[in-house]
Amino acid sequence: MKNKLILIFVIFLAFFLRFYKLGEYPAPNADEAALGYNAYSLLQTGKDEHGNSWPIHFESFGDYKPGLYVYLLLPLVKYFGLNEWTIRIPGALLGVLTVWLVYKLVNILFKRRSYSLFTFHYSLGEISAFMLAISPWHIHFSRGGWEVNVATFFLVLGVYLFLAGLDKTIFLYLSSLVFSLSLYTYHAARVVAPFLVLGLLIIYRDIIKKNIKKFIIAGIVGLVILLPLVKDLKKPEIMSRAAGVGLFADVGPLNRTNEQRGEHSNYSSFLAKVLHNKIINYGLTFLENYADHFHGEFLFLSGDNIERNKVPETGQMYIFDLAFLIIGITYFLKSKIKNQKSKYVVILWLLVAPIPSALTFQSPHALRSQNMVIPLVIISSFGLAAVLDLLKNKLINKYFRALCYAILSVIIFWQFLRYEHMYWVHMAKEYPYSSQYGLKELVGYIEEVKGRYQKIIVTDRYDQPYILFLFYLKYPPNKFQHEHFISPRDTYGFSTVTSFANFEFKKIIWDEDRINYPGCLIVGTDQEIPDETNIVKEIYGSNGYKYFQIVAN
Repeated sequence: MKNKLILIFVIFLAFFLRFYKLGEYPAPNADEAALGYNAYSLLQTGKDEHGNSWPIHFESFGDYKPGLYVYLLLPLVKYFGLNEWTIRIPGALLGVLTVWLVYKLVNILFKRRSYSLFTFHYSLGEISAFMLAISPWHIHFSRGGWEVNVATFFLVLGVYLFLAGLDKTIFLYLSSLVFSLSLYTYHAARVVAPFLVLGLLIIYRDIIKKNIKKFIIAGIVGLVILLPLVKDLKKPEIMSRAAGVGLFADVGPLNRTNEQRGEHSNYSSFLAKVLHNKIINYGLTFLENYADHFHGEFLFLSGDNIERNKVPETGQMYIFDLAFLIIGITYFLKSKIKNQKSKYVVILWLLVAPIPSALTFQSPHALRSQNMVIPLVIISSFGLAAVLDLLKNKLINKYFRALCYAILSVIIFWQFLRYEHMYWVHMAKEYPYSSQYGLKELVGYIEEVKGRYQKIIVTDRYDQPYILFLFYLKYPPNKFQHEHFISPRDTYGFSTVTSFANFEFKKIIWDEDRINYPGCLIVGTDQEIPDETNIVKEIYGSNGYKYFQIVAN
């Protein structure tokens, strides 16, 4: 019973950390609102926001998002309505289930490797589940409508079912199904899943040779599930986003190639072309991007450069994980684990996980490489288990041993507590533009007064405001599908809705707009709206930051 209590505590902790005030904090961002509104639109009309019938990819801001998250939202939006809490349930719930799955995965990999502490007996799986439950990297992307967290769940489930399928065929078929479904969740999974599957087939090739028929059938199952996706990927617009953020969208390596060739006396000489070309320079950029994901600053100190993906003064992992990873890697590689293949699975995953992010010019990128947390947590758990084992077996003095346990517990608890403090108290204040704070308050006010004005002009300074208006107004999708206007794509392939109904979204140029829009309500930032104008309302976000000034023109 004590063993069960440890796991129950870990799952409860994971649930609490992911569901506590889930609908209140942080404020929803444009991507979350788009997922929710598209589910709402499908329920109302059978079409997405732009009028496409039951798509595989959802057009959103010029991007085409893999659609599985939207379809997971359908029953939730139908029965609980369109709100912040509802759109985050899949990410949070599957985040909790991932914690449980890591427990199952580690135990099947390492044959329930067990340890003891006082009268408690625990497995490496329970340590790994605990480490994932409190992981900043995993908590952050579980507390929101992030498709990547769903993708990570499917990847973990796919690997677990594959390993279970080595003994029971039905699990192998389910693994193929799950890996195929992961490609419908998030773009990065389309790189990671094939590499993981290929690596697993190589690692367990001796078993596969003896059971080749069932593996062929499993492969056919997966390919059948992928047929609609393959057909959809042939559309050029679906691949436009990948091209916009891909490595080759960065002209830096190309410019570097031309610069290096220009330093030769003969620009077009054979030597200049062989030593300085796109293959070499883009290859070096990829390797640099890849290595950045193992950099200590990214992992343990400051995390991602994008504010939406990070917490102030916090890495993707805790600082104590650095010590556990060093010990874990040493112990992991030197320990005599009965099934050596298990080691290769974890190493394979660690090597594969950063590839999707490294293939873009934004790197290191915590979102695209989020599944990297799984192998890192497993290795770190080996380190923690090794430390606990060392204290138990090598320290004779029980009082000194208890002191060491206490110090270790304080270090872990203090860093966890500090992360939670930075997340709940400082994140929204230090990164006020990391999410769409102030939009709910703005829409609430405009909903009260919109009937008084012939047109409402809203600044587009903050990311994709139109989708938050649709979300909070629960604007009828059948009307929106026929009346909105979309801007041309920008350099990165993004576009936006510039108007619908009596709303227009644009950059506020006050000297022009006060003349061009008489009798209208104009919403701008305090930088766009002069203080001496007829400001009828100032809008503050839940973080206390002033986001909008509203003028009755």
